[in-house]
Amino acid sequence: MSTILNTNGDHLEIPEIKDPAGFKCAIFTAKWNPEVTHALRDGALDVLRKAGVKSENIFSADVPGTVELANAAGMAVASMPDLSAIIVIGCVIRGDTPHFDYVCQIVAQATAELNAKGRTPVIFGVLTVDNQQQALDRAGGVLGNKGAEAAVAAIEMANLHSRAAGLRFAPFRK
Repeated sequence: MSTILNTNGDHLEIPEIKDPAGFKCAIFTAKWNPEVTHALRDGALDVLRKAGVKSENIFSADVPGTVELANAAGMAVASMPDLSAIIVIGCVIRGDTPHFDYVCQIVAQATAELNAKGRTPVIFGVLTVDNQQQALDRAGGVLGNKGAEAAVAAIEMANLHSRAAGLRFAPFRK
């Protein structure tokens, strides 16, 4: 996920979409910790709308928890080939058991594996925090909205894929 550097969350520049008519995005949001995850989702949706993405080009669905984001993203890569980007949104708050580590590892590894295939960018909008306040600070609080930042990353990666698609049969030298 991208990050707002040196702005303390005050400003987020929304990039122009290189192929606005063809831009389609799926957002999968974990239901667990909804006061955080829904704020993150809303931040992502706000950025996509400000960038000019039509509502009918955004598929948004909730999944039970953060682990299930891996399945939803994998399903989207396999079944929705016209997507420009996928954003997975979740929030895992550290507890007293190793459950935190397992959940974080599963979703991070699945996201990395999907991205390594190079097909559809899967943006990691999952907060992994020590407490509720850290989550709220990153879900529209003093540190901005990491869901909005994930949408910016989705646009930037979709633009990269669009640009690279034009190079498929062209020489890479100028």
